[in-house]
Amino acid sequence: MNIRIGLGYDVHQLATGEELWLGGILIPHEKGTVAHSDGDVLLHAICDALLGAAGLRDIGYHFPDTDAAYKNIDSKKLLAKVLQMVKEKGYRIGNLDATISAQRPKLKEWIPAMESVVAQIIETTTEQVNIKATTTEKLGFEGREEGISVQAVVLIEKLS
Repeated sequence: MNIRIGLGYDVHQLATGEELWLGGILIPHEKGTVAHSDGDVLLHAICDALLGAAGLRDIGYHFPDTDAAYKNIDSKKLLAKVLQMVKEKGYRIGNLDATISAQRPKLKEWIPAMESVVAQIIETTTEQVNIKATTTEKLGFEGREEGISVQAVVLIEKLS
């Protein structure tokens, strides 16, 4: 079996008056992400993990923030396009594991919905998608609530 692993990492600044999209879910919070797209840092990290695993560079290469076509785009559409690229190279997703680092808001109640949305987009089951959230104990930019970061790891398998 031919398997490959990819790591994705993304960061977005948080600001008052912006929306907070995570895993395709709008999270109620007084701050949201500053971005060219909808700023869904979780979906962006997943895109980078999949692109890296398939040897397809990174999200900025395929969807540059200098292109007006991606202004305010729904990141679920970006992830769907990335999945198509991975499938065109002959791979399917084995599993995905991601960690969101944010001091606030507490995300526990939204994680099952995020896992469901992500699983649907990447054409897997929710058992193959694991999303976790952690604080940084008030340390660093996440702890000061200046930004949010996500790390994602994905395993893809070559179809015979």
